[in-house]
Amino acid sequence: MPPRNPDSDKIFDFVVNKGNGIKGLVDTGIESVPELYILPIEERLEASKVVPEEPIPVIDVSDWGDPQVTESICQAASKWGFFQIINHGVPLAVLYAVREAAHGFFGLPNEERNKYWIGNSPTDTVTLKTSFVPQAEGALEWKDYLTFRYVAGDQDPSALWPPVCKDQVVEYMKRAEPVIRKLLEVLLKGLKVKEIDKAREYTLMASPIVNLNYYPRCPNPDLTAGVRPHSDISTITVLLQDDNGGLYVRATDDDGWIHVPPVDGALVINIGDILQIMSNDRYKSIEHRVVANGSKNRVSVPIFVNPGPDAVFGPLPEVLESGERPLYKEVLFSDYFKYFFSKKHEGKKTMDFAKI
Repeated sequence: MPPRNPDSDKIFDFVVNKGNGIKGLVDTGIESVPELYILPIEERLEASKVVPEEPIPVIDVSDWGDPQVTESICQAASKWGFFQIINHGVPLAVLYAVREAAHGFFGLPNEERNKYWIGNSPTDTVTLKTSFVPQAEGALEWKDYLTFRYVAGDQDPSALWPPVCKDQVVEYMKRAEPVIRKLLEVLLKGLKVKEIDKAREYTLMASPIVNLNYYPRCPNPDLTAGVRPHSDISTITVLLQDDNGGLYVRATDDDGWIHVPPVDGALVINIGDILQIMSNDRYKSIEHRVVANGSKNRVSVPIFVNPGPDAVFGPLPEVLESGERPLYKEVLFSDYFKYFFSKKHEGKKTMDFAKI
């Protein structure tokens, strides 16, 4: 990574080292995107790369027992790696409340937010961060995020979480958990897994992470990125969008990008690297990215459904039982997790860590 100029060093110190984040920088009244956030031209999302392809599927899951629901979910996981679900049972009021809680937290005075900055937070189960891995990035991402970790075996990790958003995050997770279980049951059934026992549950969903993502209004959104192209390292990710849009998914032709339009009350589901590996490539963990917004502050709330840290994962025995060759070795999740967070977002390169 080339050395930064003095102005970029000052901004990096203000945003990252002093814990002000991009929200703190925007609050100073900047009128243009600083050089520290400007992407190389070849990394920007050009309008010509946005394809008017059919949108990713929207699946009504009001009847989980319907074979058509199972078929639609497994088909979407295989072709697109992304789909939206409606009539999932999480009340609209809970969805709206957790989105408002994100605005509430990022609307706090800077000194209040800073109490939860990584290194300052009273607990490692909640931390405020900016960009992705700022120390490894040439250009930072236009995003701050408050991340909540559920640790396997912890009864109530939320005691020291911010009062302005704690209850809403806890309620959202409580309501989302049965939906996550149903999704995993359906997806695993498509891989010939008859039941999810305790050991497999640990490998699929023992340590979820919830983020409140905040993308402040950007004066020159075409020059930067909310999030660079990447795939998630989760089993699955459950994303609540707001009504601003901005999420783009890699098209099946590999060159274009498809916008994922907000659908009121819907949850966006995507397959993560872990499930692609466990399915031996039957399901696809697809690259996605987020653009900056020039007119509004945007929030989103992803739940990253992760294995427990000591889980070892690889292609499922049920997938390989007919003699199919495994494409991936067995990997300890904590090793995969550390590798992902040791570098900037680089598309799907993290998966090379598990390839045979």
